[in-house]
Amino acid sequence: MASASPPPTLTQPAHPALGSIILLGALTAMGAVSIDLYLPSLPAIGQSFGVGAAAVQQTMSAFFVGMAVGGLVYGPVSDRIGRRPALLVGLAVYAAASLACALAPGIGWLVGGRLVQALGACAGPVVARAVVRDRYHHQDSARIFSLLTLVLGVAPMIAPTVGAWLVTFATWRVVFAVLAAFGVAMIVAVGWRLDESRSRATAATGHESVAASYLALFSQRRLLGYLLGGALNGAALFAYVGGAPNLLISQYHFTPRAFAAAFAAIAVGVIGSSQVNRALLRRYESDRILAVATLVGVAAGVALVVAAFTLGQWPVLVCLFVALTSYGFVAANTTAGALAVDPSRAGATSALIGSASFGAGALAASVAAAFDDGTPHALAIVIAVAMAGAAAAFHGLALRPAR
Repeated sequence: MASASPPPTLTQPAHPALGSIILLGALTAMGAVSIDLYLPSLPAIGQSFGVGAAAVQQTMSAFFVGMAVGGLVYGPVSDRIGRRPALLVGLAVYAAASLACALAPGIGWLVGGRLVQALGACAGPVVARAVVRDRYHHQDSARIFSLLTLVLGVAPMIAPTVGAWLVTFATWRVVFAVLAAFGVAMIVAVGWRLDESRSRATAATGHESVAASYLALFSQRRLLGYLLGGALNGAALFAYVGGAPNLLISQYHFTPRAFAAAFAAIAVGVIGSSQVNRALLRRYESDRILAVATLVGVAAGVALVVAAFTLGQWPVLVCLFVALTSYGFVAANTTAGALAVDPSRAGATSALIGSASFGAGALAASVAAAFDDGTPHALAIVIAVAMAGAAAAFHGLALRPAR
């Protein structure tokens, strides 16, 4: 299969076709859809197999492990053999594993199926990010990643409702059958719509081993700055997602409806800020936006700690909103920046972005949970430290010129 040429230098912002955005957005959202659609099924799964919540929770943990580990393989492989073949293999694994989950005879089988399902699902976002970098330069890719955030943000708003409807009127097994059908649909869409985008420069690195690709990337300070900046900012969001039920329901005594509204407000804030970022990118360089957004995140993190220790719930929630919506500015721009450092290894870079995000997020959520004392103190400190780390990484590594 012939490889495409490097993206041309553009003087006007790129305007990708709507179909391409929808496809890339769907690929980016594969992990989110696979989690959010089945969340309402957790109690039914436990009842079906006669196991407790802890055993069912292993299906979630296995999926996160698969997403974090699998991407490290697909990224360099897509650099070596091409985006389409790597993606089609991943989608086939995803569809087959989803069907296996639907037919699972026991909880152990389901846990294993979810692990393999994630090993296929991670190909979607990893390759989608690489495709964007193949086709567009730094500034345009940042705008497109902001647009994909809009598509990605729809998943947690719609998928749980659809999943609840499926469990109510069918069974939890139908949820996985729907995910299998989603995987098949993605195979058809990629085969029909997605042309090979790997550049000649990337193809020339095809002799590299996976280890050599990663060693070459880790030696580049600017890439580490973008990588850590994005991962640590995202870790604050992971910590909030993990701690929100305890904070809002147990500590602030929100009703389920109020909890859903507060949770949705953060999601709307993240989506909204990503679209403001897309508009700002028409006038300002992405690094300039990042410089401001990371410092605003630090200020909001400090204010959050002060509010958590001295003020009531509403100042805490306002500071949380400001701190977490910085993700909409940081995620797209750090992703574009990291991918621009070494375009010939875009697949491997994309894999590192995903794994660093999952790893930092899991660590932040675990630390916040471990030190929870029935107050918002631990969550506030974790978020503030993550914001400070993100700013330090970006300003100290990505922006500072090499000596």
